[in-house]
Amino acid sequence: MVDSGPGNGAPLIRPTVVVADSEVSKKPRMNKFTFACAILASLTSMLLGYDIGVMSGAIIFIKEDMKISDVQIEILVGVLSLYCLIGSIVAGKIADLIGRRYTIALANVITFAGSLLMGFSTNYTFLMFGRFVTGIGVGFALICAVLYTAEISPASSRGFLTSFPEVCINSGILLGYILNFAFSKLPLSIGWRLMLGAGAIPSVLLACSVLAMPESPRWLVMQGRLDEAKTVLEKTLDSKEEAQLRLNDIKEAAGFPQDCTAADIIGKKSHGEGVWRELLLQPTPTVRHVLICTVGIQFFQQSSGIAAVVSYSPRIFEKAGVTSSNGKLLATIAVGFCKTIFVLVATLLLDRIGRRTLLLSSVGGMVGSLLTLAFSLTIIEQSEEKLTWAIVLCMVMVLAFVSFFAIGMGPMTGVYISEIFPLRLRAQGMSMGVAVNRVISAVISMTFISLYEAITIGGAFFLFTGFAAVGWVFFYMCLPETRGKTLEEIEGLFGKLIGWRKTSKKTNTFM
Repeated sequence: MVDSGPGNGAPLIRPTVVVADSEVSKKPRMNKFTFACAILASLTSMLLGYDIGVMSGAIIFIKEDMKISDVQIEILVGVLSLYCLIGSIVAGKIADLIGRRYTIALANVITFAGSLLMGFSTNYTFLMFGRFVTGIGVGFALICAVLYTAEISPASSRGFLTSFPEVCINSGILLGYILNFAFSKLPLSIGWRLMLGAGAIPSVLLACSVLAMPESPRWLVMQGRLDEAKTVLEKTLDSKEEAQLRLNDIKEAAGFPQDCTAADIIGKKSHGEGVWRELLLQPTPTVRHVLICTVGIQFFQQSSGIAAVVSYSPRIFEKAGVTSSNGKLLATIAVGFCKTIFVLVATLLLDRIGRRTLLLSSVGGMVGSLLTLAFSLTIIEQSEEKLTWAIVLCMVMVLAFVSFFAIGMGPMTGVYISEIFPLRLRAQGMSMGVAVNRVISAVISMTFISLYEAITIGGAFFLFTGFAAVGWVFFYMCLPETRGKTLEEIEGLFGKLIGWRKTSKKTNTFM
């Protein structure tokens, strides 16, 4: 096979590997080793979900115990996303320097320290410092779990495996909600501290466990460790022939000749030098398209208001007419349960019906449920008597919104951006995308109470509806389908922001 060489247009001879017909006709099977590695890496993401979920209930008791204002509550809840922003930006560079695996272990160590600090907080300032340390750790985890899983997964099951971090985030949120309810019966000054400090337990266990995973084969190639990369590929793929083909693809994507050796690469080892220049100052049409898609999908995911619903669900249910603390916490558990169930459904659909179809269906459902929720909250707010049907409709629409989000928009964001960046830009490109995500999440979380006090709770959700509707149009126009393609093949789908459909039709990936 003859391809154009990386960057110079010179012909590149790729070795032909003959595979038996019976082997080609086999349906791809899930590699158990890859599955185990993806699960272990993804569990780190649970720490982010737990911290988000547990804080939504803990703030009820923190406010009462520390006598803090609503503005301080907004800052406490939302500032985690800003700290995640710092962690995610730094994590991209660290992942290129020390590898994906050690960065995941470091994320768990930092989160362990942050959880202990929050659990032993004696005042608001101490609590905010613990929140800062935790935010750095979960920022690391947010980047590295998806990055590692995408780079170790075969194309046939990459969507399924790279959605695991989102599954773990939602499981962590649900666990946080449940522990909120469980610890709410304890004395005021003890209950919320146990809620926040409990996150230290899984952190220390995961920090040790992830060291049993192999390093990402793509990172190993970038470091010139070809034999190690091939060994990992042979474990994570179904045959040695497929592993050799994939190794050749990775070397080509990294800009190395097919016949190069470790000695040839060692002098050209990449630790991410020049990446920001290529991403921001001198992007190619392909990189520019990828960057626009990354920023867009991250922006619209958070501007739909998911952070407000997850972080302030007790307050939303209170505005809907649920008055008791137990009732609000139990309704919040229902939110976490729906998110977790539907993100599990999403893992089964990502590699079957494709990214675009699932994403557009998900966002369409979000628009409908947000619009109905906004109308019902407005009716309740303007009514002088209790409207049971409107209260029930509000609760159903909150559950519908998080369910539609979890089945597509939630897991798709991490899956998609982990696929579309070229190898040399992937770690820091993903960190830029996550940075956008965390900034918008922080803005929503830190202003939601002030927002609904200014324009009413119904008005806030009308605003979120508008953002979600614009997002649907953006996704339809700009995002190519990536299902079934290797990470190296996907690069060829990008380059024309609006005219990408012609390229996709040629490669039979348009949906």
